[in-house]
Amino acid sequence: MRNQYLTTVFVCLLMACSSKYKNPHIEIQTSVGDIEVELYPSQAPKTVNAFLGYVKAGYYKNSSFYRVLNNDNQPSNASKAELIQGGIYKSNHRVHDTLSGIPHETTQQTHILHKNGVISLARLTPGTATSEFFICIGDQPGFDYGGENNPDKQGYAAFGKVVKGMDIVHKIYNQSEEEQSFEPPVPIFNIVQL
Repeated sequence: MRNQYLTTVFVCLLMACSSKYKNPHIEIQTSVGDIEVELYPSQAPKTVNAFLGYVKAGYYKNSSFYRVLNNDNQPSNASKAELIQGGIYKSNHRVHDTLSGIPHETTQQTHILHKNGVISLARLTPGTATSEFFICIGDQPGFDYGGENNPDKQGYAAFGKVVKGMDIVHKIYNQSEEEQSFEPPVPIFNIVQL
């Protein structure tokens, strides 16, 4: 019994459990409003643990949403997607370049599909995702395991969902952009755990 209690305490410390929520919640504080996201550590433990580590380290202070995909800014022969992408790539490149890739957790493993409001990690090849993330606007099955939006068919690592502030996500999505880049980027003041 004591070992089970200690294990529960350790898992809560590792995942920074809060008595307020069953799963960890974060708040993305932006210049146009706040977005609250619930994370799913039981389904995507490596992704959530790494992301919360970046949050605790303060990497997202003064970061930004800098990229948008919409129906008008993608090649007509490409699989269309709608999302906003943010992180530290543009604002803290020095730290970004030191981060190790997170082991890839596919949607086939986690069962978290890229539905409206889902947050996921951006990546190049599987296992290269770090601090950059995106939020889906509408359902994006092409980002799931086996989907069309990545040639390796491994999809992206979804790890949570917006529970408050989808109106803010849409406000950001509708900001002016040029060739998939927000002009100017939308400031993220910080990301904090609630």
